[in-house]
Amino acid sequence: MYFMNKFIAGVILGAAAGAALTAFLQTEKGKEILGDMKDAAGDASDNIKSHWTNFEKDLNSILKKGKQFVEDLEKKGKDAASSL
Repeated sequence: MYFMNKFIAGVILGAAAGAALTAFLQTEKGKEILGDMKDAAGDASDNIKSHWTNFEKDLNSILKKGKQFVEDLEKKGKDAASSL
């Protein structure tokens, strides 16, 4: 019974908090805060996309240089082996 009372109290408290938050977000200040949060989320998304693109370019450059290094090393090995 004790746990049931705590559960019911939690449900009521959660519903009250949800109702208060909904009421607040309907005010001008709430709408302004929500708009600011959406703008910040959009900016963060753009920033992450930009960083990811840069990371992808850098990674491709490193892989290309690594591949070229291995190819050069292989060629030098073959040249050295053929001169023996």
